[in-house]
Amino acid sequence: MLASTLMLIALLCAGVLIKVPYSEMSPGPTVNTLGDHDGEPVLQISGRKTYPTSGHLNMTTVRVTSADYKMNLPEAVYGWLAHDNIVVPHDTLYPNGKTEQQSTQENAEEFSQSQESAKVAALKELKIPVKSQVVVSTVYKDSPAEGRLHAGDVIRSVDGEPVKQFTDVAELVRKHKPGEQVVFGIVPVKEAAAAEKADKRPTATEQVKITTTKAEDDPKVAMVGIKAGTDHTYPFTIDIKLADVGGPSAGLMFALGIVDKLTPGDLTGGKFVAGTGTIEDNGKVGPIGGIEMKTVGARDKGAEYFLTPKDNCASAASDVPDGLTLVKVNTIKDAVKSLKAISEGDTADLPKCTTKG
Repeated sequence: MLASTLMLIALLCAGVLIKVPYSEMSPGPTVNTLGDHDGEPVLQISGRKTYPTSGHLNMTTVRVTSADYKMNLPEAVYGWLAHDNIVVPHDTLYPNGKTEQQSTQENAEEFSQSQESAKVAALKELKIPVKSQVVVSTVYKDSPAEGRLHAGDVIRSVDGEPVKQFTDVAELVRKHKPGEQVVFGIVPVKEAAAAEKADKRPTATEQVKITTTKAEDDPKVAMVGIKAGTDHTYPFTIDIKLADVGGPSAGLMFALGIVDKLTPGDLTGGKFVAGTGTIEDNGKVGPIGGIEMKTVGARDKGAEYFLTPKDNCASAASDVPDGLTLVKVNTIKDAVKSLKAISEGDTADLPKCTTKG
């Protein structure tokens, strides 16, 4: 008996000391985009008439263990057995040796971009004009573009070809071979800022020649060392106040919150609706990770309906918390239509998720 006891103690100690290459995901906080967080409204709109709202349009989150956290064997086994947690390979959350700092920075950038896309998608849904232009978002250090282009420069053309969206820039640059010159038609950031302040469209365009170099991941591909993006000008001010949240998955719920505040009536009818999903400027809703954790977190807070990206439906429907209805959405227009049905109590024909999608 003593030998068995000592063996058991030894095995338990070994289990604690043995580290395994896994991370854990669990339900995170949910926040009502129509309400307050840490004492101030999540959505603040000024310069435009807003309307009272009620109910909930909650964005949802997932907690994950940090990049440098070393999980031991008993923790992994407990996570596999627990219903509300998921244990996944460490590289799933932190690929290519990504550090905690790198992950935090990337999540912050994605969160910021999701806020901008939410604003654009919401205003387009309401037929409110938004001015957009392609700009230089980042100039990388020691790249050919350093000192030639600057963050905030408006990109009008590349090699004389008009630039309509930010993805055009990379496509046009990659038509070159490394070592060839590419010509950018740009409006310098100072002139662009002055024109925006005067509510005018900048017109003066400069031609900037840059010699391309080899891309780090493929020496056959040309690059100049910038990241292009889209800068939007709104007809009034929309501020989204929510700290300590990262990633792009709150885009849909932010957009719906903006729509609700800018339209008469009550989009939710006082119901508790939660959801998730990335959103593009054109209103397209995209899938996210950790959907099973988000539905659990939403239901724990009292949600009755969960707006689910179409491509997440099959996974989410495989284990639905009791009392939660999964509503399939593919665009912001889908979501608004479903919310109106929910508010009116006409839910029989809601597009619901199934294990087939």
